[in-house]
Amino acid sequence: MPRSGRVQRSVSRRRRLRLLALVIACGVIATIVVVTLPRSSHRGPAACTVTAAGVDYALTPDQAENAAIIAAAAHRLSLPDHAVTIGLAAALQESKLRNLPYGDRDSLGLFQQRPSQGWGSKAQIAQPDYAATAFFNAMRKISGWQTLDVADIVQRVQRSADGSAYAQWDGEARAYAAALTGETPAALRCSNLLLRHVLSAEQVSDQIQEALGVSALRPGITTAAGWQAASYLVARAQSDGITTVSFAGKTWTAGSGAWRPGGDATGRVTFAVVAQLPAR
Repeated sequence: MPRSGRVQRSVSRRRRLRLLALVIACGVIATIVVVTLPRSSHRGPAACTVTAAGVDYALTPDQAENAAIIAAAAHRLSLPDHAVTIGLAAALQESKLRNLPYGDRDSLGLFQQRPSQGWGSKAQIAQPDYAATAFFNAMRKISGWQTLDVADIVQRVQRSADGSAYAQWDGEARAYAAALTGETPAALRCSNLLLRHVLSAEQVSDQIQEALGVSALRPGITTAAGWQAASYLVARAQSDGITTVSFAGKTWTAGSGAWRPGGDATGRVTFAVVAQLPAR
């Protein structure tokens, strides 16, 4: 066979194969396997869905990731789940959960915060985690925020020209919050993701433990905390190259985008990532 044929076969084989590093508890690599990613993972546009009370809410992978970052920021500040709903409602109205590099006057970011109003520098506000933390810190300074309507508390933080607009996002924000805080198990699904090697398994493990705490991947995690960690991983799957997530006897795969029976049922969150192919 001509050399060009061997090269083409080698390239094709390399495109089909992906090395997956499976992380079990505390970020320790348990095993490495070789798999072929399902062809279905490349059909149609990448999309995420959250279902609540029979209603499907659609997000792009970027929107899902930003929503997860907002939920994680509230978690690190030890805020109740209601705070996540408030933060998500604000970001849905201000940016549709997109990290915008522009806005009215000097506004930018997820919450359209303004450097001139003391929210931070442009570089800081452009970081979703910083922006979400800044929003929640401002919210916590308002007396009685826990009992105020979502639109009311958001308006007090954002000081928008039309505070009534935030109310329209209440239901959608609650659905996302329930999924991303673990209140509603297996509620976030993402499919047709464009996966590539981005982070190693150790890097993903470090990232989720920084976002949600060192217990996020330990055995014996509570059901809500486990689903929070699992949803966070699914939301970041396209950015980080995550192919599977398992918890409580269910496994999500990037190929199908669905949660199906299977995987670890012993109370720990596990995941797999696309690993870098060896150079040839």
